[in-house]
Amino acid sequence: MRALVLDAARALPRVDAVPDPALPEDGVLVRVTATGLCRSDWHAWAGHDDGITFPHVPGHELAGHITAVGASVRQWHGGERVTVPFVCGCGRCTWCLAGDAQVCPDQQQPGFTHDGSFAELVAVHAADVNLVAVPDDVDLATAAALGCRFATAYRALVARARVTAGEWVCVVGAGGVGLSAVMIARALGARVVAVDRNAEALRVAAGLGAEHTVLIGDEGGAVGGDGVDGAGVVPDTVAELTGGGAHISVDAVGSAGTCADAIRSLRRRGRHVQIGLLPAVDGHPRVPMDRVIGWELDLLGSHGMAAVDYPGMLALIEQGSLQPQRLIERTIGLAEAAELLPGFDRAPVAGITVIDPAR
Repeated sequence: MRALVLDAARALPRVDAVPDPALPEDGVLVRVTATGLCRSDWHAWAGHDDGITFPHVPGHELAGHITAVGASVRQWHGGERVTVPFVCGCGRCTWCLAGDAQVCPDQQQPGFTHDGSFAELVAVHAADVNLVAVPDDVDLATAAALGCRFATAYRALVARARVTAGEWVCVVGAGGVGLSAVMIARALGARVVAVDRNAEALRVAAGLGAEHTVLIGDEGGAVGGDGVDGAGVVPDTVAELTGGGAHISVDAVGSAGTCADAIRSLRRRGRHVQIGLLPAVDGHPRVPMDRVIGWELDLLGSHGMAAVDYPGMLALIEQGSLQPQRLIERTIGLAEAAELLPGFDRAPVAGITVIDPAR
C-alpha cells in the first residue's frame, strides 16, 4: 500500500510503498477514505512522543470502510463505514469497563503506538470497543475530522468543563481544535472570545459564532480584532470584553505562553481545560499556579473521547446543531501532506486539513 513514512524524528517525510498492516485478532483493517492532518501528527514528527518506532506511518484521525475482520471480533463483519477515537482502549481494564477508554493505561493510538492512517490501510485494535459506525448522512471526510480535534473539544466542554448557557468561554488558538471548541460552545449557548495570531482564523471563528476575537501580535500583546484597541496583554483584553474574565478557558495550542494566557483570562473560580499538548522543552512548562491557588481555579485535562460517548455528539451532527463539515478547509493527497507536515506547527491554517490517501 502507499503510505507517508517517517524514517526518524524530524526526517523529511516520504511517500512510498510499504507492507499492508497485520490484521489484529481482536481488530479490523480499515481502508482509509479520509484522515486529518493535525498538530499532534507534527508532535510525532518532531519527536515529542516517546515509544514511536521508526520507520513510522503517522495519522490518527480517520474514517473509511472495514476490509478485514479479526477472528475474535463479534460486532463487525466487513464493509461498514466507520471512524474511531484516536485513543483506542483495551476494553478490559477498570477504566474501559467504566466507559473511560480515553485514559486506558493499555491504550493503542494509531499513528503513535503503531502505524497510523496516512496510508491506504490502517489496523484498529479492540474493534468491538473502539469502532464507531458513521451514519449514512455523515460523509467520511466529516467523520475523519471528529476523531481527535472535534471529539476532544466536545468532551472538554460538555463533560469536563460542563459549559452552561450564558457563560463566557475564552478559546486560545483558532486552529482545528480551537474552531471546534468555538462551534461547540456556541451550540451549548455560551458566549465566546477567540484568540489567535492568524487574522483569517479569527474571521472563521467569528463566522462560527465567536462574539469577540483578539488578534495577538509577535510580542504576545493584543493588537486588535472586534474593536479591541490593542492596549494590554491578552488576559486584560479578555477581562474587559467579558466583564471580569471568562468562566471557562481553553488552551487549544499547547505552549507555556498560551496555557498561561488562557488561565489568566479566567475570572475567579473559573475552569480551565487544557487540550493542546505541552511538550517539555527545558523541563515542564510553567503554569501560573499562584493565580490557580489564589482564585481557586479548576485545571482540567481532556484527552479525546471514548467511542461509547460518540452517539450524543453524532446525534447533534445529524440534527444540524453541530456542523463539523464547516471546519474542513481543504483536502490534499499524501505527497502534499509530506511537504506540509514538518512546518505544520507554523502553518496559517484556518480550519481542518483532510488527506485522501488515494490521491
